[in-house]
Amino acid sequence: MQRVLFNFILALEGVFANKLRAFLTALGIIFGVGAVIAMLAIGTGAKQAILQQMELIGSNNIVIKAAEPAQGADGADGQLGEEKLPEWSPGLTMKDVHSIQTILPSVQQVSPEIVLSVQIIQSGKTQRAKCIGVYNSFFQLNNLSLESGHLFHQRHLDAGRPVCIIGKNIQNKFFSEKSPLGQKIKCGKTWLTIIGVLEKKIAKQENLKKLGIRDYNDDVYIPVSTALLRFKNRSIITKEDIKSQFDDDEEAVQSLPNYHQLDRLVVRVRQSDELLPSSALIGQMLKRRHRGIVDYEINVPEKELEAQQETQDTFNKVLAFIAGISLLVGGIGIMNIMLASVLERTKEIGVRRSLGAKKQDIILQFLFEAVFISLIGGLIGVILGVGAAQFIASNYDIPTVVSGWSVALSFIVASAVGLIFGIFPARNAAQMDPIKALRTD
Repeated sequence: MQRVLFNFILALEGVFANKLRAFLTALGIIFGVGAVIAMLAIGTGAKQAILQQMELIGSNNIVIKAAEPAQGADGADGQLGEEKLPEWSPGLTMKDVHSIQTILPSVQQVSPEIVLSVQIIQSGKTQRAKCIGVYNSFFQLNNLSLESGHLFHQRHLDAGRPVCIIGKNIQNKFFSEKSPLGQKIKCGKTWLTIIGVLEKKIAKQENLKKLGIRDYNDDVYIPVSTALLRFKNRSIITKEDIKSQFDDDEEAVQSLPNYHQLDRLVVRVRQSDELLPSSALIGQMLKRRHRGIVDYEINVPEKELEAQQETQDTFNKVLAFIAGISLLVGGIGIMNIMLASVLERTKEIGVRRSLGAKKQDIILQFLFEAVFISLIGGLIGVILGVGAAQFIASNYDIPTVVSGWSVALSFIVASAVGLIFGIFPARNAAQMDPIKALRTD
């Protein structure tokens, strides 16, 4: 151990005697390790973001959204022609929900949604918010849990009872000093009794925006039957709806109103391999039920996120390749400088050998130098990589996460590079003839 420690001290003296050369030698390792840290931070951040998005949308889900009819599709262009009336579609309705549930054996759950914009009033406080008509399956599909209270009972769902479940932000706004359970809140023109409060759902706004999802903490949830009976059923056409479509001359037609009974429909299938076949079957079923008019959008968010993950993995592989090249160049630089150092210090090697140093001592000395230079480069590279990750996250809106294992991996890689590329120069130094080395000027 004394001999090893002595060789280690000699190696440190050799490095610090040529600080500038050691720093220039370590540049390749610095940039290589920095690239590895930044690459792993980008990859981990992207994976976390996708996992958060997957948690928000749930697994094995198919999302169907109500939309305006496609222009020029089967005469559904929103214009009243003189020769041919446009095709008519009932829109997205509860009958579609029943059909999907009963016809497709791959379907596990279906969650309809009706989105209503209302003014909330309670104890003199007011706020604009969304009142969402849902089933209890909505909370299961979106991984939402109750902080207090209970979900809707069957009698609430069947009879359209004036009850609601509120998000955490609604509670903080209107019931910050008391329990909201059993209290009443006015949504639009309807008073609702609060039976439950959701746990706060923490999610990044950018993820919500990407997925087209509302902030669950800001909404009030009511049974679907309550939304249809006590608020508005858009599938029922009134005289006012017809009149609003014509101008004063009753010649021009305004834009098509929202005639969909439902705004959104989420279908969960039993197996992930049934997602695409089920979405195709649902598309065919809805097209037939909607009289050939495509007034809906069908998305499979999980498959879209998987494609995004594949793209990100390819990007990470490219970054890893670049980082590997940087480390390789850094290792070659260490080997070249160490070979040059061996030639410069030939007389020093001869003196050590003549004083009793063994070949193993010479090998250890130069190996320690190479490894020490690599570790110094690795430390600076870690600082550079962490700084680069933070810079990327703050300036380019790319999520990055620097983990402890990535830092440890970088140090291991830096040590391995120094060890591997330092062996050849160290062996060359050890193989020198002491007599010839002492004669060298």
